[in-house]
Amino acid sequence: MRVVLIAGPDAGHAFPVMALAERFRSAGDEAVVLTGERWWQAGRAARLDVRPLPGLEPRPEDDDADAGQRIHGRAAHMSTQVMPVLTDLAPDLVVADVLTAGGGMAAERCGIPWVELSPHPLYRPSRSLPPLGSGLAPGSGVRGRMRDGVMRRLTARSVRAGTAQRSAARISVGLPALDPGPARRLIATIPALEVPRADWPSEARLVGALLWEPTDTVLDLPSGDEPLVVVAPSTAATGEASTVDVALSAAARSRASGLPVRVAISALEVPGRQHDALPSWAVAGSGRQDVLLRSASAVVCGGGHGMLAKTLSSGVPAVTVPGGGDQWELANRAARQGSSIPVSPPDVDALARALARVLREPSFRRAARRAAAGADAVRDPVAVCRSVLAGRA
Repeated sequence: MRVVLIAGPDAGHAFPVMALAERFRSAGDEAVVLTGERWWQAGRAARLDVRPLPGLEPRPEDDDADAGQRIHGRAAHMSTQVMPVLTDLAPDLVVADVLTAGGGMAAERCGIPWVELSPHPLYRPSRSLPPLGSGLAPGSGVRGRMRDGVMRRLTARSVRAGTAQRSAARISVGLPALDPGPARRLIATIPALEVPRADWPSEARLVGALLWEPTDTVLDLPSGDEPLVVVAPSTAATGEASTVDVALSAAARSRASGLPVRVAISALEVPGRQHDALPSWAVAGSGRQDVLLRSASAVVCGGGHGMLAKTLSSGVPAVTVPGGGDQWELANRAARQGSSIPVSPPDVDALARALARVLREPSFRRAARRAAAGADAVRDPVAVCRSVLAGRA
């Protein structure tokens, strides 16, 4: 089977596509990745066939303040740019990231079966849940259900506007206004971060987190045997930029109050104090986070899906410092699961207190280990994709 995988250049979307491409390769399939230039070198170093994704360049008419236009309006343009590439590659199947809607639209225009990849929990509206981003648990009892219903009605207008924008984009490239959707939706998260719903789509399959390391470098740890705290600032544009500085100050406060810790700052690019001399108990750099987590007692991160899923899959508890996007939602899901404490806005005292609790109270590590134990109770994404071509459920 030849598969073309399509995703934009953001790490939270490009990395899962790389991970899935490696899965296809291991299964004996041929995988081609179309993505932004930022990750070509890392992907090719991993012996993946990585090629340019056309249509990423911004246009004068693009309005980044309008999320619907950004996703759907650009999708129509991108689909026209991607179609010749698909025609040349002649894949059996296309896998398109949920935010790179032009990939799925191009596949539909070429008559190629396609699958949507959501590199996070299922974020479609549900009659069972409050709106995405609220961070709230589903309401219980009459008042709770009424609260959720009111919130859904308040957001319904935006949902309808997005649907109208998608229909208009489809019509502009000769497709029917009504979107038939993908053959399958791969929901690439761990069960601990998903929320049950009565209206789970029949085409959606929970396939587990698709985690990928863009480097083979292993970061050297600070000397000593004190608990290791891994600090992983967000890779998202909506992430909290001050996480590193606040976490270092909180760690220094913890050490002064009798809780000695070591710190390893692990990031694609280390912000904050990267040019300052770090204390002897801290290191910073880019390295394999999966290896680093084997030694970690706790993680401080933004709450983005990739790092949070990686942390919980390793059985390590977290303190989250959520920024925008879906980070608040995910931080609260992890908190309800029992493996994490959210701190927002970032504050040194609050972060130091949260870190002390996560390190000293065994319940957080037990919850993280429960999340890790259930992380493999998912479907195989390669098998799900093959079932599309075989016509199976």
